[in-house]
Amino acid sequence: MRIAVNTRLLVPEKMDGIGRFTFETLQRICNNNPEVKFDFIFDRKPSSEFKFSENVRLISLSPPARHPILWVIWFEYRLRKYINSNHFDLLLSPEGWIPPNLNCPSLGVIHDLNFAHHPENIIFSHRKYLQYFFPKFANRANRIATVSEFSKKDIIETYNISPEKIDVVYNGANNIFKPISTEEKINVRATFSNEKPYFIFIGTLHPRKNIDHLLLAFDDFKSTVHSNVQLLIVGNRKWWPAKVESIYQKMKFKDNVHFLGRQSDENLAQLLASAEALTYLPYFEGFGIPILEAFQCEVPVITSAVSSMPEVAKDAALLAQPTDVRSISEKMRLIIENDELKKRLILKGVERAKDFSWDKTADLLWQSILKTLGK
Repeated sequence: MRIAVNTRLLVPEKMDGIGRFTFETLQRICNNNPEVKFDFIFDRKPSSEFKFSENVRLISLSPPARHPILWVIWFEYRLRKYINSNHFDLLLSPEGWIPPNLNCPSLGVIHDLNFAHHPENIIFSHRKYLQYFFPKFANRANRIATVSEFSKKDIIETYNISPEKIDVVYNGANNIFKPISTEEKINVRATFSNEKPYFIFIGTLHPRKNIDHLLLAFDDFKSTVHSNVQLLIVGNRKWWPAKVESIYQKMKFKDNVHFLGRQSDENLAQLLASAEALTYLPYFEGFGIPILEAFQCEVPVITSAVSSMPEVAKDAALLAQPTDVRSISEKMRLIIENDELKKRLILKGVERAKDFSWDKTADLLWQSILKTLGK
């Protein structure tokens, strides 16, 4: 069997949600199925670290597709031509983008439809591309995998896709996320938060991650609770609207907010395990991997009561409306002042984390591949 895989988002040291999903699942699937041959297809020179096993071949197709015009060239023509010329049994696209008129079946992984519900967060050219092509991708795919029941329902309702065509393959979290010793926590806090306790946000600073309301809530918390708690924001500031900058500059306690940028996985795990709580409050999310990472680190979670996050967290986290500043602030206060609640959340988080793993995700994705092939 030969499987072509769109690995365009496997980029060294720049793997966020979809890239992480791609890396973790493919590594396991390729090693678990040595009799299957995989072509990993990149839009630039691939890193050798992605040759997970001897049955993987790394292929580069030009042009580098990082603009809507180049996306059209790469997906509609270059990728299609390569697949149709090389006799594959299946195309797997972990980002959900599927070329037209393929001579083999295809499985697309659609993580969420944020762009369909919040187009205002996406630049004009990208928005127009996604609005035009994504319904086509969903219909071209012989089968679809997605990462939550929330996203499955959203795909069904938005694109009128049959429920029988969609499989749910929940995300996992890396085993590097685990509890650390008190001494290690002291060292982390000495390095990153002036030896003070802190809340932490982890993720790309995209508008949907709701950093503006997080900053407002933290300022409200600091104004009402006598505490030396800091706020650490870990992620790429690629998206940083003037509105968020204005809120930050007007904060009474902005000196207690620390922007750490992108961190290595090792630093990320140490930072999260040393936090008082993860404060992760997007207003739209297909899954929310940081929630699982915090559970594994035995760190309480404050997250949003909307989209997929209640499904992932269940009763193991404190849920807040993402645009209700006082609600978020109150949850912060509870974490700091109520030790019994904090302990209960940690125990529930540890149990909830056991329901997820990248091994399970890879197994579910492989089952979806077999269904696509009619096996």
